Amino acid sequence: MLVGGIFYLTKYGTDFLEYKIFSGEPADLRSVYGIAADAFSLRSRGIIQLGLLLLMFTPVAWVEFLLVAFAKEKDRTYVIVTTIVLAALLFSLVGKYLYS
Repeated sequence: MLVGGIFYLTKYGTDFLEYKIFSGEPADLRSVYGIAADAFSLRSRGIIQLGLLLLMFTPVAWVEFLLVAFAKEKDRTYVIVTTIVLAALLFSLVGKYLYS
């Protein structure tokens, strides 16, 4: 994200921003595929968005790792609790797409 921020500021740092008009993200930054394509094309916004996605999925990866570790230990209580936490994390990330 730092590299993307530096790229962004060197290109757009002197632009005047109009805060009265809201414009969302471009269409290419609204999907994981588009974000990855922009990031690998070294576009600043794509790099920033990819960094944000990685930050969002870090806790999910940790919980998945813990689930596997507890399953190997055959600790059913922690497997159940970790599964509930993982379900809550995944629902918070993709739930809006399921119910919109």
